[in-house]
Amino acid sequence: MFRSIAFLLFLLLPSLAFAQSCSFSVANVNFGAVDTLSNNPVNTTSTLTASCTGGLLDIGKRLLICPNMGTGSGGATSAVARQMLNGTNPLNYQLYSDTGYSVVWGSSTWSYPSRAPAYALTMALLSGGSLIGASGSFTVYASALGNQPTAATGAFTSSFSAADTAFIYSYSSATTCAAPSGTLGSAPFTVNASVAANCLINIQNIDFGTQGVLRANVDATGSVTATCTPGTTYTISLNGGTANAAPTARKMAKGAETVTYGLYKDLNRLQPWGDASTPGSTVAGTGNGTAQLLTVYGRVPPQTTPSPGVYTDTVVVTLTY
Repeated sequence: MFRSIAFLLFLLLPSLAFAQSCSFSVANVNFGAVDTLSNNPVNTTSTLTASCTGGLLDIGKRLLICPNMGTGSGGATSAVARQMLNGTNPLNYQLYSDTGYSVVWGSSTWSYPSRAPAYALTMALLSGGSLIGASGSFTVYASALGNQPTAATGAFTSSFSAADTAFIYSYSSATTCAAPSGTLGSAPFTVNASVAANCLINIQNIDFGTQGVLRANVDATGSVTATCTPGTTYTISLNGGTANAAPTARKMAKGAETVTYGLYKDLNRLQPWGDASTPGSTVAGTGNGTAQLLTVYGRVPPQTTPSPGVYTDTVVVTLTY
């Protein structure tokens, strides 16, 4: 009689493939202080990082990533300008995918024509030999746009939620993100900037021309142009010139000889324009982001005429804000 028994053999094999999975992060975009009166853009960069895993059968596959970025909480006025907000006050900026700051980083989920850049990663055996995946870092180029002198002062921000960062990825041979499909990921981030109070000043000199005997008033004008950020209060003062004289007794000089003159705030030459040493003689204003022209009224009163020649004085204009 024969008896037999069978061995049951077991072998557990791990799955050779599983769906790819990606995680993303985007560093916050911080423009820092933006000088809106310079009319120059302020550029900075951020970094998008992707980390993906897969299975053995995924080795060598091409993973297409379409990192859509929408308008953010600040919205967008057009395909040209996204916006950060300070309350209801906007500050225009844009995100780009190229070093030339010309290709707008867009989204397949918004109404503008710009689309996300297409990034491709190749799945491979990762260091250590225990995982299959791919990772990469991509630069986001950002610009706070120039020519915004009427922007308000303060802190501006725009938040990109998961809805604004629809990052779609899949194995694909496509080279664009015109109509992406696949698995959805996201990477919320914020965009920040600050606009500080600022003022610029320009002047036009005063020329009393060529005169003979100083027996009547000689009038001429110059100007001070103040350009200040909206809501910024300022004061403009004129010092006493080289002789450090009172506003209506300044001196143009040629050597030891002088010609007395005055500078005024009004056409009738009744309100002297001076500095803090003469109370009430300065000029105050509030900026609106545009150039504000202030006329300086000059007068040489009748006086004993000195010898012929060129008489000059230098008056320091100070804008305080």
